Amino acid sequence: MASSKSVVIAALIANGAIAVLKFIGFTLTGSAAMLSETYHSISDTGNQVFLLVGLRYSKREADRTHPFGYGKAQFFYAFLVAVLLFGIAGWESAKHGYEAIVHPHPVTPGTATVPVVGATIPAVWVNYGVLIGAIIFEAYALWKAYQGLSKQMEKHGWTTLREAFQKTSDVTTLTAFTEDSIAMGGAGIALIGVYLSRVTGNPIYDAVASFLIGLMLMGFALALAWENKRLLVGESLPEEDERPLREIVADWDGVESVGGFRTVYFGVEQILVTADVAFERDLDAATINQRISDIEAALQEREPQVRKVYIEPEVQSAPNA
Repeated sequence: MASSKSVVIAALIANGAIAVLKFIGFTLTGSAAMLSETYHSISDTGNQVFLLVGLRYSKREADRTHPFGYGKAQFFYAFLVAVLLFGIAGWESAKHGYEAIVHPHPVTPGTATVPVVGATIPAVWVNYGVLIGAIIFEAYALWKAYQGLSKQMEKHGWTTLREAFQKTSDVTTLTAFTEDSIAMGGAGIALIGVYLSRVTGNPIYDAVASFLIGLMLMGFALALAWENKRLLVGESLPEEDERPLREIVADWDGVESVGGFRTVYFGVEQILVTADVAFERDLDAATINQRISDIEAALQEREPQVRKVYIEPEVQSAPNA
């Protein structure tokens, strides 16, 4: 959790500063790509605020109305990030880019200048500087997010980023990692669009870059919303991870059979396990209780994410004479 918070704070500081600089670049040059990137960075900054709220809210202790705690708050706020922030920013960017393609207007990189330490430079160099700086800052934020994701991959034995994306319950780190990757891509696209419009004098490249950034943001919004949806609606552990837990219960001394075996995430790296277990009919109540306690400890040792275990004991009835 602490690593997730540091990842978010690093991204918040970087994106807040970058948003201001990108907006300055847009006001100086009227670049559609810079405006899209401004939307992008504003949404990124709001993204981090939502994630921090989710992190803080999820730490609340369990109470009567939320007996399993508030762990799912992170899933909810990450879902809001996808739907409200990236969706809106993506739509606005794509719309602005489309309008610039259909109704092109001259971008002013060739003639506009800005004073710098007693001299003047083309305003487009402000865009270059901001976008290159954005790529550097985003690379740092991405590195921090990758460190957090790598720790999870090492902990759970995941071998690829795709597997981590599909299996992780730490949506905060996942969102930060994906957002930083998209941010670097967006800044790169904007840099190419601004440069091509500069050297050719044709604003279409800048407009197309704006449109592509919007499409990329909306695509990310859909992907992130889908990943959070699986956790919000109560996804179980993947079958290959759930099977060893079921086998522990089924192979335990005194267990005849296992009926319903269910797992579900109720927070980040917090799994609930329930099972209907039929014990041998000659076991007394005290022995069954001890076996249940031993099974719970074994499940938590095998999978540290298991935080709560509920076993419904059943005793095998005697066969008909």
